[in-house]
Amino acid sequence: MSITVRFCGAARTVTGSSYLFQTATGRLLVDCGLFQGQKTLKELNYGAFPFRPADIDAVLLTHAHIDHSGLLPKLVRAGFEGPILATRGTIDLCSYMLPDAGSIQESEVTQLNRRNASRGRKQVAPIYTQADAIASLQSFRAVDYECWTDVIPGVRTRYWNAGHLLGSASIELEIAEQGSMRPLRVLISGDVGPEAKLLQPDPEAPTDFDYVISESTYGDRLREATTPPLRRKHLAAEVREAAAAGGALLLPAFAVERTQELIVDLVDLMEHGEIPTAPIFLDSPLAIRATEVFRRHAESLDPSVDATRLLNSPHLKFTETADESKAIMRLSGFHIIIAASGMCDAGRIRHHLKRWLWNERATVLLAGFQANGTLGRFLQDGAKAVRIQGDEIKVAARIRMIDEYSGHADGAGMASWIAARRPIARGLFLVHGEEGAIAGLAERVAERIIPAAKIYQPMLDDIYELAAPEPRVLDADRRRRLAPEAVTRLDWHNEMSELMLDINDRVAAAADDRARGVIIRRLRRALEENA
Repeated sequence: MSITVRFCGAARTVTGSSYLFQTATGRLLVDCGLFQGQKTLKELNYGAFPFRPADIDAVLLTHAHIDHSGLLPKLVRAGFEGPILATRGTIDLCSYMLPDAGSIQESEVTQLNRRNASRGRKQVAPIYTQADAIASLQSFRAVDYECWTDVIPGVRTRYWNAGHLLGSASIELEIAEQGSMRPLRVLISGDVGPEAKLLQPDPEAPTDFDYVISESTYGDRLREATTPPLRRKHLAAEVREAAAAGGALLLPAFAVERTQELIVDLVDLMEHGEIPTAPIFLDSPLAIRATEVFRRHAESLDPSVDATRLLNSPHLKFTETADESKAIMRLSGFHIIIAASGMCDAGRIRHHLKRWLWNERATVLLAGFQANGTLGRFLQDGAKAVRIQGDEIKVAARIRMIDEYSGHADGAGMASWIAARRPIARGLFLVHGEEGAIAGLAERVAERIIPAAKIYQPMLDDIYELAAPEPRVLDADRRRRLAPEAVTRLDWHNEMSELMLDINDRVAAAADDRARGVIIRRLRRALEENA
């Protein structure tokens, strides 16, 4: 009997999580996430799925983050009719996050189509609409942690708290295997939280698997050991420096979990007089609604944190409407703005960055992973200028990074998590990481935790046969949506943006108009020679 898994996303990249399992009795999809980052990857969101949605019997969802859930409305619209199994916390968050994602897509496509019309380009349609997202919510079914649920004949699943996000889970699968009294046992990690994470318990999962599919977001990195007091001390130092600079402190934050963690610590620091008192503007309708979900689920959060009181602080100002958001931009002096998205690739944070990036009094504090090709990654890597919505913006603001709020375990944490799952009889698949991170985690666990020969690093659309004593990759080249190198390197859109910035810098730095003319003529000749 054949049992296969196809890596439909999050292979050599951190976005688009999606794994298709096929057994003799049906097909299961674990996660159905949106691709983010460089445009070559994001274009996959608009194309056909690498499978027929109507053939999928059920979806098992690890958690609500859009890179894991964001294509579910498209899946339902395209013909999927089965259940989407998720924890109650995940369902509550998705009830806001998916309609918000549909609304953002409609809004951004409307703006794009205005620009396309003026340039004589064709109109485009959103990946899905807010109405599609709302309709998809009817497919969700709640599961409890640590309870077995039958999915299709011969397959059952059990969810374990992954410690990453409210409702997040690692998913255990047992698949009946022909000729064996013992089922094939598989664990999909989802995103695994670090130890001592604010608001969430430490991750849990059982042992003794045939296969483990593990995330590796920070597989090549080690963080300094931290505690809640050390994390708040670091945050306080960053806030005090931002206040001393006299401008806005911009926090591009993921609307769910990261935002609530930052609010809790910022309010606590203000109440104890460790940072200046200032308004904290939560400028994200989604984050506002997610905060309400956290209030409702306060009993499942870390009991040592008075989350209900801190999330109701008078220092916290909700700006839900576009007009309220625009009003913040008229402020000067020190204030704090928390806005999505966490990688600066969409949402209201881009408007605030246009307003403040050029100002040396401003501070941008990145508080999470910045995927390759995103605006946040360019800022993190020290870009001197960036393009936002077609405009070139000089980067004069202080760009700072604080890693203690990451929702992911680092390389050592993931190695410990994998070690705790042993024995792993047939193979460890490393996914949800860029090439360097995957290689780093592979090196960390090879031989010490699992034989190197049992570690696999799948590429996008690879299909592995799991029923054999050793996993075997099937011919996937004819099925690939992208060449492997297109997934792992910056695409021409990124290179074009960098080139435009370099040309502007070179022309502006030229001694006089004659020198500028020489540069322009050389560029024209180069274009003509390659026409």
